[in-house]
Amino acid sequence: MLAQTLKRFAADQSGTTAIEYALLGTIIAVALVASFTLVGDSVANMFGSGSDGAVGAINSSINQL
Repeated sequence: MLAQTLKRFAADQSGTTAIEYALLGTIIAVALVASFTLVGDSVANMFGSGSDGAVGAINSSINQL
């Protein structure tokens, strides 16, 4: 009886698609976290409020007008 149940379980592929989508979603999430970790500081510095950031560039442009 146990052998028959295991054979049936091994042959059943009804949950395969859900597992594949879950694995794909996990891989995408890991890739996003890794890329945000790598470029997060650069983006924060680019849009930062210092004189080198976007706010500083806008204020500099306004002052020149």
